[in-house]
Amino acid sequence: MKLKEMETDFLGKTIKHYHAIDSTQTQIWRLVKSHNIINGTVVIADIQTAGKGTHGRVWHTDETGNVAFSMYIETNCNIEQIEGITLEIAEVIVNIFKEKYNIELEIKPPNDIVYNNKKIGGILTECQTICKNVKNLVIGIGINLIQENFSEDIENIATSIKKEFGIKIDNLELIMQFCNKFEKIIKRRGII
Repeated sequence: MKLKEMETDFLGKTIKHYHAIDSTQTQIWRLVKSHNIINGTVVIADIQTAGKGTHGRVWHTDETGNVAFSMYIETNCNIEQIEGITLEIAEVIVNIFKEKYNIELEIKPPNDIVYNNKKIGGILTECQTICKNVKNLVIGIGINLIQENFSEDIENIATSIKKEFGIKIDNLELIMQFCNKFEKIIKRRGII
Protein backbone atom coordinates (compact mmCIF):
# COMPACT_ATOMS: atom_id res chain seq x y z
CA MET A 1 0.00 0.00 0.00
CA LYS A 2 1.19 3.51 -0.84
CA LEU A 3 -0.27 6.86 0.14
CA LYS A 4 -0.86 9.24 -2.78
CA GLU A 5 0.79 12.65 -2.81
CA MET A 6 3.38 11.88 -0.16
CA GLU A 7 6.01 14.61 -0.03
CA THR A 8 8.12 13.02 2.69
CA ASP A 9 11.70 11.75 2.53
CA PHE A 10 11.14 8.81 4.87
CA LEU A 11 7.94 9.09 6.93
CA GLY A 12 5.24 6.83 5.49
CA LYS A 13 7.43 5.47 2.69
CA THR A 14 6.88 2.04 4.24
CA ILE A 15 3.27 1.32 5.14
CA LYS A 16 1.89 -1.78 6.79
CA HIS A 17 -1.88 -1.90 6.44
CA TYR A 18 -4.10 -4.27 8.40
CA HIS A 19 -7.82 -4.75 8.06
CA ALA A 20 -8.04 -5.72 11.75
CA ILE A 21 -5.36 -5.74 14.44
CA ASP A 22 -5.22 -5.45 18.20
CA SER A 23 -3.33 -2.13 18.16
CA THR A 24 -1.16 -0.28 15.65
CA GLN A 25 1.02 0.91 18.54
CA THR A 26 1.48 -2.63 19.88
CA GLN A 27 2.26 -3.91 16.37
CA ILE A 28 5.08 -1.39 15.96
CA TRP A 29 6.61 -2.44 19.29
CA ARG A 30 6.39 -6.10 18.15
CA LEU A 31 8.22 -5.18 14.93
CA VAL A 32 10.85 -3.25 16.91
CA LYS A 33 11.39 -6.23 19.21
CA SER A 34 11.82 -8.58 16.23
CA HIS A 35 14.16 -6.09 14.44
CA ASN A 36 11.75 -6.12 11.50
CA ILE A 37 10.96 -2.44 11.02
CA ILE A 38 12.28 0.38 8.84
CA ASN A 39 12.64 3.97 10.01
CA GLY A 40 9.53 5.96 9.09
CA THR A 41 7.22 2.94 8.95
CA VAL A 42 3.54 3.76 9.36
CA VAL A 43 1.16 1.04 10.56
CA ILE A 44 -2.50 1.62 9.63
CA ALA A 45 -5.53 -0.37 10.78
CA ASP A 46 -9.10 -0.30 9.53
CA ILE A 47 -10.23 -1.82 12.84
CA GLN A 48 -8.42 -2.02 16.18
CA THR A 49 -9.67 -4.51 18.72
CA ALA A 50 -7.50 -3.21 21.58
CA GLY A 51 -6.23 0.22 20.54
CA LYS A 52 -4.05 1.91 23.13
CA GLY A 53 -4.96 5.19 24.75
CA THR A 54 -3.15 7.00 27.53
CA HIS A 55 -3.10 5.68 31.10
CA GLY A 56 -3.80 2.16 29.85
CA ARG A 57 -7.20 3.07 28.41
CA VAL A 58 -8.58 1.38 25.31
CA TRP A 59 -9.10 3.38 22.10
CA HIS A 60 -12.15 2.04 20.24
CA THR A 61 -11.87 1.67 16.44
CA ASP A 62 -14.58 -0.73 15.41
CA GLU A 63 -15.72 0.72 12.08
CA THR A 64 -13.60 1.07 8.95
CA GLY A 65 -12.98 4.62 7.71
CA ASN A 66 -11.72 6.08 10.98
CA VAL A 67 -8.08 7.06 11.53
CA ALA A 68 -6.00 4.54 13.44
CA PHE A 69 -2.27 4.62 12.77
CA SER A 70 1.11 4.63 14.44
CA MET A 71 4.49 5.71 13.15
CA TYR A 72 8.02 4.64 13.98
CA ILE A 73 10.87 7.16 14.02
CA GLU A 74 14.50 6.29 14.73
CA THR A 75 16.50 9.04 16.33
CA ASN A 76 19.42 9.76 18.61
CA CYS A 77 18.20 13.05 20.01
CA ASN A 78 18.25 14.44 23.52
CA ILE A 79 15.03 13.84 25.43
CA GLU A 80 14.50 17.63 25.64
CA GLN A 81 14.09 17.75 21.84
CA ILE A 82 10.85 15.78 22.05
CA GLU A 83 9.40 17.87 24.87
CA GLY A 84 5.94 19.14 23.91
CA ILE A 85 5.83 16.98 20.76
CA THR A 86 2.39 15.54 21.59
CA LEU A 87 0.88 19.01 21.81
CA GLU A 88 2.54 19.98 18.53
CA ILE A 89 1.06 16.87 16.89
CA ALA A 90 -2.37 17.94 18.15
CA GLU A 91 -1.82 21.40 16.65
CA VAL A 92 -0.96 19.86 13.27
CA ILE A 93 -4.18 17.79 13.33
CA VAL A 94 -6.36 20.75 14.35
CA ASN A 95 -4.76 22.91 11.62
CA ILE A 96 -5.39 20.28 8.94
CA PHE A 97 -9.08 20.14 9.86
CA LYS A 98 -9.32 23.95 9.82
CA GLU A 99 -7.39 24.57 6.58
CA LYS A 100 -8.67 21.66 4.53
CA TYR A 101 -12.19 21.06 5.85
CA ASN A 102 -13.12 24.34 7.60
CA ILE A 103 -13.73 22.43 10.84
CA GLU A 104 -12.80 24.06 14.14
CA LEU A 105 -11.60 21.52 16.69
CA GLU A 106 -9.95 22.17 20.03
CA ILE A 107 -7.02 20.68 21.90
CA LYS A 108 -7.48 19.40 25.43
CA PRO A 109 -3.86 19.21 26.63
CA PRO A 110 -1.83 17.19 26.53
CA ASN A 111 -3.17 14.75 23.94
CA ASP A 112 -6.87 15.00 23.11
CA ILE A 113 -8.68 16.52 20.12
CA VAL A 114 -12.19 17.60 21.15
CA TYR A 115 -15.34 19.25 19.88
CA ASN A 116 -17.88 20.66 22.37
CA ASN A 117 -15.96 18.90 25.15
CA LYS A 118 -16.41 15.52 23.46
CA LYS A 119 -13.36 13.56 22.36
CA ILE A 120 -12.83 13.14 18.62
CA GLY A 121 -9.19 12.07 18.64
CA GLY A 122 -6.22 11.19 20.75
CA ILE A 123 -2.45 10.92 20.51
CA LEU A 124 -0.18 8.45 22.27
CA THR A 125 3.56 9.19 22.26
CA GLU A 126 5.98 6.54 23.50
CA CYS A 127 9.76 6.29 23.24
CA GLN A 128 12.75 4.18 24.14
CA THR A 129 15.62 6.00 25.78
CA ILE A 130 19.17 5.22 26.79
CA CYS A 131 20.31 7.66 29.48
CA LYS A 132 18.96 10.99 28.17
CA ASN A 133 19.01 10.00 24.50
CA VAL A 134 15.85 8.98 22.67
CA LYS A 135 16.51 5.97 20.44
CA ASN A 136 13.10 5.71 18.85
CA LEU A 137 9.74 7.35 18.96
CA VAL A 138 6.41 5.58 18.42
CA ILE A 139 3.44 7.88 17.93
CA GLY A 140 -0.11 6.62 17.65
CA ILE A 141 -3.05 8.71 16.45
CA GLY A 142 -6.72 7.82 16.53
CA ILE A 143 -9.44 10.06 15.10
CA ASN A 144 -13.15 9.26 14.94
CA LEU A 145 -14.07 10.24 11.41
CA ILE A 146 -17.19 8.19 10.75
CA GLN A 147 -18.01 6.44 14.04
CA GLU A 148 -21.64 7.13 14.88
CA ASN A 149 -22.33 4.57 17.57
CA PHE A 150 -20.28 4.53 20.74
CA SER A 151 -20.33 2.05 23.58
CA GLU A 152 -22.32 3.02 26.65
CA ASP A 153 -19.24 3.85 28.70
CA ILE A 154 -18.08 6.56 26.27
CA GLU A 155 -21.22 7.69 24.38
CA ASN A 156 -21.48 10.89 26.44
CA ILE A 157 -17.82 11.83 26.11
CA ALA A 158 -16.93 10.78 22.55
CA THR A 159 -18.05 11.91 19.11
CA SER A 160 -16.94 11.92 15.46
CA ILE A 161 -16.51 14.25 12.52
CA LYS A 162 -19.45 12.65 10.66
CA LYS A 163 -21.72 12.84 13.71
CA GLU A 164 -20.92 16.51 14.38
CA PHE A 165 -20.44 17.92 10.88
CA GLY A 166 -22.18 15.43 8.58
CA ILE A 167 -19.20 15.08 6.23
CA LYS A 168 -17.07 12.11 5.25
CA ILE A 169 -13.31 12.58 5.19
CA ASP A 170 -10.94 10.12 3.53
CA ASN A 171 -8.86 8.63 6.35
CA LEU A 172 -5.85 7.82 4.14
CA GLU A 173 -5.76 11.35 2.76
CA LEU A 174 -5.75 12.70 6.31
CA ILE A 175 -2.85 10.41 7.26
CA MET A 176 -0.92 11.53 4.16
CA GLN A 177 -1.46 15.20 4.98
CA PHE A 178 -0.33 14.62 8.55
CA CYS A 179 2.88 12.81 7.51
CA ASN A 180 3.77 15.58 5.05
CA LYS A 181 3.49 18.24 7.78
CA PHE A 182 4.91 16.22 10.66
CA GLU A 183 8.14 15.24 8.90
CA LYS A 184 8.96 18.95 8.58
CA ILE A 185 8.44 19.38 12.33
CA ILE A 186 10.73 16.54 13.35
CA LYS A 187 13.40 17.85 10.96
CA ARG A 188 13.05 21.35 12.42
CA ARG A 189 13.34 19.98 15.95
CA GLY A 190 16.49 18.03 15.03
CA ILE A 191 14.84 14.72 15.89
CA ILE A 192 16.01 13.28 12.58
